[in-house]
Amino acid sequence: MCESSGRCGGCGEAPVRRRAAPACSHPRPCVKCGDGPAAVVIRIGDAFCRSCFREYFVHKFRAMLGKNRVIFPGEKVLLALSGGMASSAMLRQVQEGLSRETAKRLRFVPGLIYIDEGAVCGQSLVQREQTLTCMEALLQETGFPYYLASLEQALELPGSILQRGPGGDSEPSPSYKAAVEGFIQQQRQEEAGGDGGTSPTGFSTQDGPTGDSHACLPAAARTEELLRLFDAAETLTAKEELLQMLRSHLLLHTARTRGYTKVMTGESCTRVAIKLLTNLALGRGAFLAVDTGFVDSRHGDVTVVRPMRDYTAKEIAFYNHFFGVPTIITPPLHAKRREKTSIHRLMENFLLGLQVDFPSTISTVYRTGEKLSVAPAEANSEVQRCLLCLCALDIAGEEELALEPTLVKEETGNGAESRAAFIPLLCYGCRLTFKEMGPPATLPPYVRTEAQRRNCRALMKQQIQEFLLEDEEEEPGGS
Repeated sequence: MCESSGRCGGCGEAPVRRRAAPACSHPRPCVKCGDGPAAVVIRIGDAFCRSCFREYFVHKFRAMLGKNRVIFPGEKVLLALSGGMASSAMLRQVQEGLSRETAKRLRFVPGLIYIDEGAVCGQSLVQREQTLTCMEALLQETGFPYYLASLEQALELPGSILQRGPGGDSEPSPSYKAAVEGFIQQQRQEEAGGDGGTSPTGFSTQDGPTGDSHACLPAAARTEELLRLFDAAETLTAKEELLQMLRSHLLLHTARTRGYTKVMTGESCTRVAIKLLTNLALGRGAFLAVDTGFVDSRHGDVTVVRPMRDYTAKEIAFYNHFFGVPTIITPPLHAKRREKTSIHRLMENFLLGLQVDFPSTISTVYRTGEKLSVAPAEANSEVQRCLLCLCALDIAGEEELALEPTLVKEETGNGAESRAAFIPLLCYGCRLTFKEMGPPATLPPYVRTEAQRRNCRALMKQQIQEFLLEDEEEEPGGS
């Protein structure tokens, strides 16, 4: 007997070939203007010429920001750039939106940040310096304030980075219409006084045209400490999660110290769909709306927005190619094997493979994720939030949720340095990842400091529990 694979006929038969598209004697016309020939076909029936495709791309970005009304006029927004296609296209949209030739200009104050991750991606010192030099040149051309950081700086973060800042859903948000009217009045007063400002948005900024413009590498001791942290992780999946955690914490710290209230990231529709299924496999199903939605307000004082989540990777690639958007490609996290080394890459290969034969796969997964609610990720107090991701602890009842297998049996230390001391502070997904992160002594210092503080507070509350008054026991109307 012989077994036929999915792509071959078996028994010596020729492999099944895909049906080729019918050859056209003339190019397809643009579906929008109908005059010029189509330069790109986004989906079946959506063929655009270059000019119409540019209008479509720009309108999509502006509509995403206008529909949600999260970024207020005059607000400082930090753009997280990796040099890739999505973040570079996002930067181009912000540049064009702030130019004076634009009919309806964007009204926020942008800042740029690039985090060098070459130490954990297998780059040499020379390669890291070259990448930093190229990124600095691109950031300088924008004229916006920019900051260059390295992943090693995440090891020096304070423990307060793991605490929720003031603000968030509990406080009433100001009216967007009132904020626009106040901004317009302020702009008219500045123009009447002859002080229109020199910034691209028409108002002055606190930072200069260049921010932390020293493209220097960190000390070798910090790099070795960072490499030990990643080498201690047992699987590539844990390393991917650790890299995302350090990156997000460093972005949050920069935004807080520099006075930014919003952070823009460049996740595309394709990346969001991959992340949605990946987080499901990692046990983070309760936080899908927070991890993949347009708005991520888990940090309170700093809100993460994802304005590129409506674009597919194909649309971004064509836009960058047609209009010369510069990109700098950096290698991914270093791995010995290329395929099936982590859940992230396995899910990426799975979805992209389906997308080839079924073009609506990415959009279907993405639209499904848009229907999720953010309510399950809310928490009222600090003790109800995860130590690493700051999402709500999904451990209301460990027996019902069957979390016993995630509890670490072996003890390698005492007090806050033991694994068991970290377990009650983590959500279900972070518990699974924490098991593969190596011994607690290799964790970043700010994580261990915050864990010790929370454990001390929990112990203190347990000791004085009998002297505390519970709100549920108070009768309504009682004195």
